[in-house]
Amino acid sequence: VQLQASGGGLVQAGGSLTLSCTASGSVFSIFTVAWYRQAPRKQRELVAAITRAGTSTYADSVKGRFTISRDNAKNTTYLQMNSLEPEDTAVYYCYIGTWGQGTQVTVSS
Repeated sequence: VQLQASGGGLVQAGGSLTLSCTASGSVFSIFTVAWYRQAPRKQRELVAAITRAGTSTYADSVKGRFTISRDNAKNTTYLQMNSLEPEDTAVYYCYIGTWGQGTQVTVSS
């Protein structure tokens, strides 16, 4: 499985971004998919995950602001990020049985 993530960038506080991650191959639908992030000098942390049945979980720090979704037909997961805060600045990684390359999200104050 190879993963291609996109959608990162620079945004002002309060703004929004949508990350997407597309998996090659036909195994996407059997996996729980997840987004992690790693800020400078911090450990990688789970941001959100969604099971193949569509049950989602979120880190407390992003509840109410981020929404994870998946489109099994497109082998793609999305992370809609609203009301972004400078503390959300990190490299974001998708995980679908393997790690994708990260995409940088920078939130300016």
